[in-house]
Amino acid sequence: MNFELSHEHAMLKDLVGKFVRDQLMPFEQAVIARENIGQGTYLTPEETAKVDAVSRELGLWGLDAPEEVGGMNLPMVAMVGVSEELGKTVVPYYLPPDSPNLRMLMVAADERQREAYLEPYVRGETISAIGISEPGAGADPQRMITTAVQDGDDWIINGRKIWITKGAEAHFTILMAVTDKNPNGRNGMSAFLVDKGTPGFNVLRKIPMIDGTSTYEIALDDCRVPGWKLLGQRGQGFAPMQVRLGTRRIEMASWSIGMAQRALDMMIDYAPQRTTFGKPLSSRQTVQNWIADAATKIHAMRLMTYDCAWKIDEGRDTRSEISMIKSFCIESAYEIVDHAMQLFGGMGMTRELPLYLMSNKLRTMRIYDGPSEIHNWVVARGLLGTYE
Repeated sequence: MNFELSHEHAMLKDLVGKFVRDQLMPFEQAVIARENIGQGTYLTPEETAKVDAVSRELGLWGLDAPEEVGGMNLPMVAMVGVSEELGKTVVPYYLPPDSPNLRMLMVAADERQREAYLEPYVRGETISAIGISEPGAGADPQRMITTAVQDGDDWIINGRKIWITKGAEAHFTILMAVTDKNPNGRNGMSAFLVDKGTPGFNVLRKIPMIDGTSTYEIALDDCRVPGWKLLGQRGQGFAPMQVRLGTRRIEMASWSIGMAQRALDMMIDYAPQRTTFGKPLSSRQTVQNWIADAATKIHAMRLMTYDCAWKIDEGRDTRSEISMIKSFCIESAYEIVDHAMQLFGGMGMTRELPLYLMSNKLRTMRIYDGPSEIHNWVVARGLLGTYE
């Protein structure tokens, strides 16, 4: 039983760590300054172009994409290390292409769709989004009411979607809609590839989130989509959607490890320097407990996440494990960052340190892609056998 990354994957993790330190962290203060004046967290087009050039030159694009479309076909265990390093900075940056939608395309796209959508996506030429949640139907996809009705060779989509990241910027959106209503059971949902600018695809509003990012609400009003843009099989969109969601959830767990490690490193560095009532904070039992608990939980988070990733690479059913790490890692990291903010005292309450953005990001992640309570319920009902 081997609990270490392979030499190649460890080298990749170190390379991404160096990329984060040298290329992303120098932008942290600029990102924090923009968020402080209400502009949100982002890199400018010029900054993004600079970072993209370096990451491409380092060979960090298409890491888990198929080799036949220009990727490196890396396993999930390697991507955990990559995402952990990216989680150590509050600078918002994804190594192209974003893995969750990539993996959904990988399992569902036919040859025509691979050429038109997957290959440009792997090359970093396009941005994607996904529309799943609806007003009043977030964590329960069976309450989805957006419909797609066949009209000749086309599909007509009507409904609303919300909480869509990059909804206005994306070149295409993977849109989930009900195509087969079943009054006696689960409705059949399908995925569609909807291009930006398609008539009837209307961005209603931009929604600022507490972590400095934004999501969008979108209305589909008789949105006509050509038949060949049905992604996967009709009525069978739930399974590839779960591939996408599972990928994002393990990515979130990995980011949480990175944020928790950054917060722990900050505590370890600061505690011996700060003196209160004649003694350094590092001599206080409460601070020692915070640091020991953080190190212990980070160790557990890593082992759980790598175990889940390994099982995914082995082709195993990881529904319970994904829910476990999505809940445990994010909740644990949130507590660790909160203790770091407490340790820093007044400075921990400022918008000058990255801790507040880390805390806000983790707070949103406790909701995104399924609230912690829903994932705990998934684990419990799997053990108890209480499926409805």
